[in-house]
Amino acid sequence: MTKHIQPNKRVTLPRYQQIAVEIAERIVDNRYHEGEKIHARSTLASNFNVSPETARKAINVLVDLEIMEVRHGSGAYVASKQKAKSYVEKYKNVQSIEEIRREILDGVKRQQEELDNFSELLDVLVNQSKQVRDMSPFIPYELKLTEEALHLEKSVVELNIWQKTGATIVAIQTETEVLLSPGPYAKLSIGNIVYFVGNELSFQRMMNFFYPTE
Repeated sequence: MTKHIQPNKRVTLPRYQQIAVEIAERIVDNRYHEGEKIHARSTLASNFNVSPETARKAINVLVDLEIMEVRHGSGAYVASKQKAKSYVEKYKNVQSIEEIRREILDGVKRQQEELDNFSELLDVLVNQSKQVRDMSPFIPYELKLTEEALHLEKSVVELNIWQKTGATIVAIQTETEVLLSPGPYAKLSIGNIVYFVGNELSFQRMMNFFYPTE
């Protein structure tokens, strides 16, 4: 018998996204002002009781959304209260489908052999995808975004990826790192490799979305 996820089930988002929203809320509430320097990563990490790396990811989210800016040699500064307000409003209104899918993937991850981290598991799944594609709906497809791709430098939520293709993005690989569970505000850029789950129709729709045929 197929189990259905309860629609009111609470979904826990990645901690760095929660912190990004909390910082944006402080900007909206005028606890941080435009032009004000935000605490160093170590101080921010201490305030939120997280690692400096998690604090860095939260700041990067806000920089990508132009809510904050990084001045080399100086630090991170508040750039736009209006964009912070827009981010908070959009964040609160985003549908939970991607978070629910993420929870399903986490459940699959816990059933796999012990690996150091999810990145290693993702590599294994991608390498074996051709052999086991028909055995599991959770094996991710991958799509590299070249200069010929459409819709670059736009976020997942702006493009309505899931609504238009039925695909759920589970990771984005950049030149320097793999962003797991990137969330709706992650931008897609040239050179990125997008990993997503879905059926064969979703794969075709993703291909046609970024590389339409005449």
